[in-house]
Amino acid sequence: MEINKIENEVNLNNEINRSNEQKSFLETTLGKTINTAIDIGIRALLPDFVDEQIINIKDNLLNYGLKEGIAKTINDAIDTGKSAIGIFTGNFENVSQMQTAVKSGGLIDGISSLLDTVVDKVNQKGLINYNIASTIKQGKDVILNSIESNIEDKFKEQNIEVENIEKYINKWKENFNNKNFKGMEQQYNKIEKILNNLVPLEKIINQARTIENLHNLIKNNGQDFNLNQEQLALAEKLI
Repeated sequence: MEINKIENEVNLNNEINRSNEQKSFLETTLGKTINTAIDIGIRALLPDFVDEQIINIKDNLLNYGLKEGIAKTINDAIDTGKSAIGIFTGNFENVSQMQTAVKSGGLIDGISSLLDTVVDKVNQKGLINYNIASTIKQGKDVILNSIESNIEDKFKEQNIEVENIEKYINKWKENFNNKNFKGMEQQYNKIEKILNNLVPLEKIINQARTIENLHNLIKNNGQDFNLNQEQLALAEKLI
């Protein structure tokens, strides 16, 4: 009974850690995407302004609540979106769940309200004049459409990367079964390259780490495929 309790606690901790990793990944990735989209949107709304003026406006918005507000809005959208699609505990299983949660969580509406608040605050501080503040608020849809489009593109990229890494994982397995280390090495390098920029999904991460362990075991053993019982059990779990 005690062993089962410990195992349950370990599994729960792993689930919480993966959930936190996913939230951190989304906050960073979506944060950069939103930041870029806002920059593009402001430039479109103020076409006669030079780069230095645009940067100054953007910096003032960031310094007076936009930066922290974006992070909080993303986190709130993720939490709300999870509940909306029935993920009350645990983590996302695929990119589509993430995309649906972010949309259901009202991210765009949250950013819309945030922009109004921050623009008003910066205007009241005298850091941008009324005309600029009014132009940004009245043309806010340009910014929001840019954000929504960029986020959709980012999720499409992640879906493509997931498809690619799954393909490379399967090819690595084929080469492993055929004891073709050169082929394994080619696929392993592709897996490692994508993994660094891929959203942390439990199934893929587990397979990739198992491949990493097996690959390095064989590599460090002079490319010898004769594995001991423990190593064979690891291979059987993967293949």
